[in-house]
Amino acid sequence: MKLKVCGMKFTENMQQVAALQPDYLGFIFYEKSKRNFEGIIPELPKEIKKTGVFVNEYIEIVVSLVEEYRLDAIQLHGDESVSYILDLKQQLANNRALFIEENKQIKKKKNQHYISKKEVEIIKVFGIKNEFNFSALQPYLDVVDYFLFDTKGKERGGNGVKFDWSVLENYPYKKPFFLSGGISLNDLEQLQIVLKSNLPIYALDVNSKFESKPGVKKTEELEKFKNSFFTNTVK
Repeated sequence: MKLKVCGMKFTENMQQVAALQPDYLGFIFYEKSKRNFEGIIPELPKEIKKTGVFVNEYIEIVVSLVEEYRLDAIQLHGDESVSYILDLKQQLANNRALFIEENKQIKKKKNQHYISKKEVEIIKVFGIKNEFNFSALQPYLDVVDYFLFDTKGKERGGNGVKFDWSVLENYPYKKPFFLSGGISLNDLEQLQIVLKSNLPIYALDVNSKFESKPGVKKTEELEKFKNSFFTNTVK
């Protein structure tokens, strides 16, 4: 079981959260979000995957930000189609191939423009409330690495409330997914019940319920959550 902490915004707080060793840190690149990220991401442990959250963004901008911030994963929180994702993956692959070819000719320089040699993970978000038609996921099965299920609402990038997790009992696929939406310290017991099912839950995604204000995470509460839940859960 992995842990993703999303909605990072401030450098010092990023470093504090990174010290807790989550598996993913999320940065929201969406101007309408209260946690919209603009600035510098400090040096983080290589084990932490930097994840960019986008909402119906131009592919060229997504690719540019992947390169600028050395993102390891892309979380698509809008209405992105299968063709959009295929185009995005192709552009990332083209840039990666160019990077590898160029480095056969010249030695890597300290400040060289970054393009990851590894494939960037693609996470596609779907909003759920009291019901969901899981057949809508079928076209995406072969083009994304993970799904992320969040609460359907007005806010793109998180609403801070839980959806009815029992809806997931009807999830028919083996594709692993992130569970998100208003998860807090009060959900430890319910989470244990959900995780005893055969659902392919890959990670928990936490955000607003661990904040003192938008973008500032309460590290003591995050540490308590991680120690209480993840210590006894096989990763």
